[in-house]
Formats: sequence, C-alpha cells, structure tokens
Amino acid sequence: MARQKKQQRPKAQTPKGFRDCFGTEVAERNRMLSRIAEVYHRYGFDPLESPAVETVESLGKFLPDVDRPNEGVFAWQDDDDATWLALRYDLTAPLARVYAQHRNELPTPYRRYAMGPVWRNEKPGPGRFRQFYQCDADTVGSSSPAADAEICAMLADTLESVGVPRGEYIVRINNRKVLNGVMEVAGILDPSEPERFATERGIVLRAVDKLDRLGPQGVRALLGEGRKDESGDFTSGARLSDDQADTVMRFVEAGRQDMAATVTRLRGLTSGSETGTLGVSELETIGESLDLQGYGADRIRIDPSVVRGLAYYTGPVFEAELTFDITDDQGRQRQFGSVAGGGRYDDLVKRFTGQEVPATGISIGVDRLLAALQARGSANRAATGPVLVTVMDRDRLGDYQAMVTELRNAGVRAEMYLGNPKNFGGQLRYADRRDCPLAIIQGSDERKRNCVIVKNLALGKRLAAEITSNEEWKNQPAQQEVARADLVAEVLNSIDAAERMQQADI
Repeated sequence: MARQKKQQRPKAQTPKGFRDCFGTEVAERNRMLSRIAEVYHRYGFDPLESPAVETVESLGKFLPDVDRPNEGVFAWQDDDDATWLALRYDLTAPLARVYAQHRNELPTPYRRYAMGPVWRNEKPGPGRFRQFYQCDADTVGSSSPAADAEICAMLADTLESVGVPRGEYIVRINNRKVLNGVMEVAGILDPSEPERFATERGIVLRAVDKLDRLGPQGVRALLGEGRKDESGDFTSGARLSDDQADTVMRFVEAGRQDMAATVTRLRGLTSGSETGTLGVSELETIGESLDLQGYGADRIRIDPSVVRGLAYYTGPVFEAELTFDITDDQGRQRQFGSVAGGGRYDDLVKRFTGQEVPATGISIGVDRLLAALQARGSANRAATGPVLVTVMDRDRLGDYQAMVTELRNAGVRAEMYLGNPKNFGGQLRYADRRDCPLAIIQGSDERKRNCVIVKNLALGKRLAAEITSNEEWKNQPAQQEVARADLVAEVLNSIDAAERMQQADI
C-alpha cells in the first residue's frame, strides 16, 4: 500500500507588501485618526463610511501604475453575475459613486470625511505597502476656489493638530490646467483631439510627480527615452524632443518663494493657452484667499512641481510635505517628504450622472504621517499596557478578578494574569512585554493584613537606569503596600503621576 504524502504545513508569513500591526502602533494610529477627525468636524465635514469593495466599473482606471495587472487594483469576478469587483484603491473614487447614487438626499455642497484602509496592487518596497490607511475630506458640489483654499487651510491645521510644528511642513499648490497649458504650448496636447498624445502626457504626469524622489535629472530622463533604476529595471520615457522636454522642465522649476513672482513666470510659460491662463488665475485667487486668512508662504505656497499621479484631477492639486530631517535605514539624513495630497476632480461624478459636478478634496496618508512622527520622536508612544493583577494563589481567582473589576469600573485598563501562576517571575516578564505600568500583588501574608502591594513597573525601569547600590534599591519607591480598600485610589494616583512625569520629559 502506497504511503500517503504528508501534507505540508502552511507557512506563517504575511503576503508580500502587507504587514501586521500590533498594540502600540494601532493605538497611536487611532489617536491620530481621532485628532484628524476633530479638525475635519470643526470645519463642518460629516463622516461617511462606504464599502471596501466597489465594482471595477465604478472605480474607473485612474491609477498611475497602469502597466501592472488589473490596472493596479486587486480585482476578481463575482460568481453570481460575473461583475468585476475590486478593493478600493483610494477613498475618492468611492465618494463619486456614493454622491451620484444618493445626490437627491444629500445637501449641496456635500462635505464629508472618511477614514480607512485602501489597497493597491503595486510593486512593494521599503516603507511602501499594498495596504495602507487614508484619511480624506472632500467638498462635492462647489466650483468656488474658496473650497480649494479651505481644504489647504484645513490640511495645515490638521498637521499642526497631530504634532507637526509650524515651520516643519509646507502645503504646496499647483493646477493641472497650468500643466495642460504648458503641454499645449509644448505641442503634446491638442484641445481639438484630446486623445492624441495621451500616452505621452500620462508619462509626463508620472515623471513630474516623482521629482522629489528622482530629482531633475531623473525626471528629465523620463521625459526623453527613459530611465533605468538602481535595480536595473528600465522605465520607458515620453520620448519628447529636447525643446518639448525643456519647456516642461522650465514649468517644473518655475516656483519662487514669492507668490506673485511664481504667477508671473507661469503666465509667461502658458502664454497662448486659454486653459493654462485660466489655471494661473485660479491659483492666484486661491493664494490671495489663503493670505487673507493668515496662511502665509511659510505654511502654504504655490509650487509648479506638484502634479499628483492620479489621472482624475482637473484643476488645483495639493501636496503636504514634511521639511524636518530624519535618519533613514542607512544612517543618512534626509527629509521625509509627502504625507498628504489631493486636488479638484470636477469630472469624476460626471462618469455616473453625465453632468459635471465640481469637487475638491484632500487625502492624508496616515501610516506615512505616523511613521514620520515616530522617526522624529514626537509620536505619543506612552505605555498602553493594562494594570496587571498577579495571581499568587490558584484558589483565590475570584478575589483577584474582583480587584480587576473594581479597577475597570474606575476607568482603569486592567487584567488578571491568566497563565501559569506558579512562576511569579514569569508573571512579571509577561507584564514587561505588555508594557504594564503597574502590577498588583496579594499573597497570603498581604491578605491576612488586608492589604496589597502596588508595584510601579514603569518607575522601576526608570530607577534601574539610575540606581547603582543595594542600599539605594532598599530605599527605592518603586513598590509600596497599601490597604486593600485604597487599591483603586492608589492606582489612579500612580497613573496620574506617571502621566505628569511623561509630560515633564517631553
């Protein structure tokens, strides 16, 4: 009788381009989302939740990485009706579907914010994942440049709210109409034949959008024959002539600190293009509005190098860049770069309704922003573990659980140790791995005296780095005995003292 082949165990590993997130990181992200939501709410935006899955037809084909399978999305065919479905690649395309479907019940303009994960079937790399969180805010139904200015002001306020000081970020604004005008002047956009040179324009958009990563030489290569990256992969270029490429590069490098000087240069570059001239005027209006609100060039400025990679933008585009230095994995100093982007997309809802519906919005890359704050050392990384009630006697589990219940009822995060209680050192090691601030101990002796020991683990770690002699250890205040009736009060006092100490360190 033939032996059956032993079934192989599955490998315990995350799929390529995905990652697992644990306690502290998830808690930090939730705190950040809460702060962002507070700002969006203060500006008058309402929350919206929509499905993670949309039809491929609804999502459209707007991702920049069009050479990958499924146009950069994770898609599959529904067995019931053969409809192609896909995980959303951002939160804006689903909004267009939602507004088109429910527009008769929604106010105009409709102001919404949304938060959640999105998925892109793109080549993963260092710090680049296929699933990541976004936090969006959009105004649908207003063509006023004031709506674009408001989005930029709100983005600046949001960055400061989550811990990015003024002077360590810049919100940059451009206008797709200006770039279209430049491409018209360069001879790669013909208003009478919109589809002509569409491939070349797409490459130009993606090339300019990578300026911060590739630099002027890398962009110039992509405007020409193409570019080979460090891994040896070759990316085909737009194959523009030298004169055409020079025109685009003059546009990319037209930005000046002074808004008026930038506007003057852009007017010269778009001379002869009605679309380009309109785009420059819109930029000027947005800049003047922000200036009147007190948002100067130190916080928000016009920058022609901003184009954004998504194809659905039709007018002003925005990008938030962090300007402080961090140390990368190779120990090199560099700036973190972009953490948010957005713009105006007046044609997106039109795909569903046949009528133009103006819209503008912003999307914050929550994971990137959180990583930047962590790299800078300004993220809130306070211990989030629970107070641990240790188990000294198996027969008294009910007593220990009663302590946990009292702490929880007082608003304290707490748990009882549920592992093997025989090894007390193992319980403390567990508490250390859980970042528990306190451990509650009651053995038979403490029970007879109707008291408990409150062991301050966080303070113990701090003192361990400072105490050098046995005598100092005897006098150290990292644990104390208190009456059983005073347990909750002592725990609350210890947690409050720890929070004050952390604020003093900051």
